[in-house]
Amino acid sequence: MMERTVVVAGGTGGLGRAVVAEFLASGWRVVVPGRSEESLERLGADPGLTPIVADPFDPAGVADVVALATSEIGAPVRALVNLVGGFASGARVHETPIEQFEEQFRINLRPTYLITQAVLPHLIAGGGGAIVCTSSRAAQRPFSGAAGYISAKAAILAFADALQVEYAKDGIRVNTVLPGTIDTAANRKAMPTADTSGWTPPEKIAAVIRTLVETDGFSGGQYPV
Repeated sequence: MMERTVVVAGGTGGLGRAVVAEFLASGWRVVVPGRSEESLERLGADPGLTPIVADPFDPAGVADVVALATSEIGAPVRALVNLVGGFASGARVHETPIEQFEEQFRINLRPTYLITQAVLPHLIAGGGGAIVCTSSRAAQRPFSGAAGYISAKAAILAFADALQVEYAKDGIRVNTVLPGTIDTAANRKAMPTADTSGWTPPEKIAAVIRTLVETDGFSGGQYPV
């Protein structure tokens, strides 16, 4: 019998599928929003998996996700994992239109804010829980040509810090993982000539995320993976 629920926003991506599998193996009920039935089908079937077609950028879609996540009285929401985001690089700042810069904030911050905002009341009512956000090593070690992405990922760090300050008294622990390049099929396709020896397997990141969620001692930290 599953006694706890985690919402994995962004669970249909290369990293997300590994995170979903990690929590299912640990006995969680896992609610995963996806923007299409096709994306959710990639997750396969599991008794603990609860998929839903929903747009994480839309407040109404997020409300549907949280309604489903809180529908099992015997498995209350105890955790949220924020994985939704995107990447763009190319031109330097003086060559980048403001619209492209702002788009990185929309892609990386909006869904994280919306789903977190919607889940928080249920974590508070349940006496606490855990939130894990996803930033990037680039937020601390910038490189040229991706100011929008780097700034947005740095903002994720600040948002997580603000959450920890605001909700620690409610028993909510907030941590952030900072991956480097993740060894996914999509990244290998996008960078076919890259040296992948230093890339991080998604399963390793997934294990770190589950540990941060399940271990009370982790709170307010930033973890490069």
